[in-house]
Amino acid sequence: MKKLKTDDKPHKRENKNAPAIKNFNQLAFQYFGGVDLLAIEGLSHSTVHSIMAEIDPEGFKKFRTSKEFVSWLRLTPNNKISGGKVLSSKVPKGSNRLKIALRQAANAIGNLKDTHLSDFFKRIAFQKERQAAVSATARKLGVIIWTMITKKVPYQPPKEYLFLDQKRWLGLVKRMRKNIAEFDLHTEDLGFVNHSFSAT
Repeated sequence: MKKLKTDDKPHKRENKNAPAIKNFNQLAFQYFGGVDLLAIEGLSHSTVHSIMAEIDPEGFKKFRTSKEFVSWLRLTPNNKISGGKVLSSKVPKGSNRLKIALRQAANAIGNLKDTHLSDFFKRIAFQKERQAAVSATARKLGVIIWTMITKKVPYQPPKEYLFLDQKRWLGLVKRMRKNIAEFDLHTEDLGFVNHSFSAT
């Protein structure tokens, strides 16, 4: 009976079609000139690979603005306006691989919890529907990616995402507290009564 050597490794079947990339994160980081697209929540290796396959870093610079870039991706709503009223705001048909990849990433973001982009997704989905949220989030991803690559800036989402109504409410509370402190007001002056209850 043949004795296995201590340095022998068990046989492992390898996929011959898989790319021989040991560290895709590092490769993508170098490819985009020191920009880490994988830092964006919801973006996977396949998403970044699709970006690399469809357009190189120099190709991003051909678009003067992020709006031009997402329009090229056909992610911008095709607004039909008549008499000052929006008749239709559907996203034009005609997908390419990068558009599909960003929509898939946006759909995955919709399943995340408590992140900047997932909060954005859920707000749109609540107001309209999931498909509209997928399109809006994919468009937002396009803007973020274009900005990161062309301006060489890292992805820095806000630590806490507040909806517009929450921002207005916090602003109102802040102003009220400032006015109360400025005029030295008390709860009695504002008409608030402090009730105390005792057990009988």
